Amino acid sequence: MTNNTLEDIRERLNRLESELSAELEKVVERNREKFRYTVRAGKVRFEESVRALHASYRTGVIAYIRNAPISYLLSAPVTYSLLLPLLLLDLWTTLFQQICFRIYGIEIVARKNFFVFDRQLLGYLNAAEKLNCLYCSYANSLIAYVREVAARTEQFWCPIKHARKVRGEHYRQDEFFDYGDAVAYRADLPKIRARLLD
Repeated sequence: MTNNTLEDIRERLNRLESELSAELEKVVERNREKFRYTVRAGKVRFEESVRALHASYRTGVIAYIRNAPISYLLSAPVTYSLLLPLLLLDLWTTLFQQICFRIYGIEIVARKNFFVFDRQLLGYLNAAEKLNCLYCSYANSLIAYVREVAARTEQFWCPIKHARKVRGEHYRQDEFFDYGDAVAYRADLPKIRARLLD
């Protein structure tokens, strides 16, 4: 595949991503109407009748625990034991970028763009379910945040594609140097780094 072909595909992908984003926003708007809620100043508000409906579908915590398979209950401490490493990862990643990104001139990753906590506002969830949702939201938001910090670090220090296709590559790798292209790496590394500067 030539560079022109790759650029054409990337351009089409960018257009499709923009179209997908616009369509997803339409779906969100339709769902806001369908499920009768608004978002103002970052706060979700359901209509009173919807709040009452949600409350009627809520299962009490004791019933929720009593009806849970024993294997779920026994695995809960293992599931929640991941919280400490996640908190350490969060702390260390935040410290890392606050120190190193400032030294390298890389734009700081804004946490607010990655962390969303809104499921606890759903009235049909009991306290245990809300806690589970809070935990999952934190873990997945953190991984997305850490991935962006790692991607910017990689773009600064080692923007080289791998010799083989890697599953789940981050979007920044599209701009990386081809594996084995020593000439481009030495000539254009400052240009790739400059895209990260604030």
